[in-house]
Amino acid sequence: MRDTFERTLVDVALLVLVGYGVYGLCFSPPIEFPAGAYIKVSAGSSLPEIAQSFKERDVVRSAVLFRTVARVLGDANRIPAGEYFFPTRENMLSVAMRLMSGDFQTTVIKITVPEGTTNLKVASILAINLPNFNKPDFLSAVEGKEGYLFPDTYFFMPGESTEAILSVFNNGLRVHVLKIQKQITAFGKPLGEVLTMASILEKEASTLADRQKIAGVLWHRIAIGMPLQVDAVFPYYLGRNTFEVTLEDLRTDHPYNTYTNKGLPPGPIGNPGLDSMLAAVTPVKSNYIYFLSDLDGNFHFCTTYECHLANKRKYLD
Repeated sequence: MRDTFERTLVDVALLVLVGYGVYGLCFSPPIEFPAGAYIKVSAGSSLPEIAQSFKERDVVRSAVLFRTVARVLGDANRIPAGEYFFPTRENMLSVAMRLMSGDFQTTVIKITVPEGTTNLKVASILAINLPNFNKPDFLSAVEGKEGYLFPDTYFFMPGESTEAILSVFNNGLRVHVLKIQKQITAFGKPLGEVLTMASILEKEASTLADRQKIAGVLWHRIAIGMPLQVDAVFPYYLGRNTFEVTLEDLRTDHPYNTYTNKGLPPGPIGNPGLDSMLAAVTPVKSNYIYFLSDLDGNFHFCTTYECHLANKRKYLD
């Protein structure tokens, strides 16, 4: 009787230990569970690869047991790829159920890119708002494409690839260019030049009417071989605002220096909006070659330098 009782106690103890072990593996999240993290499951990943990745990230305690549980719950050959969000610690069973059902627990993220934003600033905005955004990869992909990330409000999923993000921006530019394609075609300038002029107008004025008048002046300067002499370019390549630009900066030659070079700069100085693009191809033609903005934001135009100096004394001194 005593031996039987002792064996029963041992069996019970073993069952309890096994129970605790099963609970620890299946129903108790790892202590280092990455709560608040996004875990990416790439397209084409096998269940063993995912299980090992989850184990390395402390999402589950055992890759082997996780594979077994996941196979019981669903088709291991049809695992929904994407970015899975884990707001709190979850046990293995919960994680397996979510994986096999494609329960990402993610929502689209609304991101607004203001007009005139540079590509570098766009990358910073995306990095702040998109989990797991690869900023270096994005900047590498948009190198030489300043002006082509159309400023607008977009919706992205967490963890989207650089290619997917750029596809959204490219479509945004294409859709908006189509809206003014007739005007662009009629004006006869290539899109690159239109975007470059538009990016300058974006910084020079805030209304369509003012931008069209300034566009007339700037295109006129180019036509007569006069340097554009616009200050909006300096913050782009110097990294300082126009109030910090020195006379030495104006004299120092640089491809984007519109005082030492004639014609348009090599490319846009930011990503212009639709109004600026429209203004660039629908300029108000005139004989004006000078303009300034007074302290109230009103623009004054002149055909001679003497008139321009008089306006400076009248409105700015």
